[in-house]
Amino acid sequence: MLCPLYVSERPFDTLMATPQDVLMKRTTPGGPTQPARQNERRGSRRCKITQLMRIRPSDPEKEHFEDLRGTASVSRSGVYFQTSELGYEIGMRLFVTMPYSQDPTALNREYLAEVVRKDSMPTGMFGIGFKILMEMGLQQNYSFSSMQRK
Repeated sequence: MLCPLYVSERPFDTLMATPQDVLMKRTTPGGPTQPARQNERRGSRRCKITQLMRIRPSDPEKEHFEDLRGTASVSRSGVYFQTSELGYEIGMRLFVTMPYSQDPTALNREYLAEVVRKDSMPTGMFGIGFKILMEMGLQQNYSFSSMQRK
């Protein structure tokens, strides 16, 4: 006696995992039952590099602070870093100078950014994530006030 073959009523492509399913660790039919991960919201990959930046609130109504910090990870549209500064709030707009240098000949770029993430760290510090909204332009550190006329 012959055993009948199992034929699926679903198209073949629904049985195979797509590359996105693999990256998101979604389950495939007949595969192990593990929950699908939350969708990745980042638009570009992140690089774990350290770059000095100067961060200030852009709203004159907020209490002023100036935070000099190194980045923990960077993408084209955002930055994540750790700080002990308490003044950051989700939705807060920032002026970010990056990379930052006090060298008088340095050309620093300034950006308008918005805080999108604030994590409390076990060390007592905060993890802050911001997205870059727009480039404001180049910042030059030289001063004409120190030049003297002859």
